[in-house]
Amino acid sequence: MQQKKLFEPEDIESPCVGICESGARGYCRGCLRSREERFYWAKLTTEQKIKVVSLCKMRRKKLTNKQLKQKEEELLKQIKGEQLDLF
Repeated sequence: MQQKKLFEPEDIESPCVGICESGARGYCRGCLRSREERFYWAKLTTEQKIKVVSLCKMRRKKLTNKQLKQKEEELLKQIKGEQLDLF
């Protein structure tokens, strides 16, 4: 009889959100998994799935930070343009 580890989740749910399009770097635009991570999801172990989900979270954070930086730069340009119009 095989014993299960204590508190090990039965199965990790796929991070798929139903937006299945590849981005410029090859990651899915919806869940940010690579092609291989999506294709082999069902064959991954629980530990591997946890790592993939962690990678997706890191990719999302990196992408969000990049988008916030771009918005900040756009706002700064607008503010500088408006200040020049005042004088």
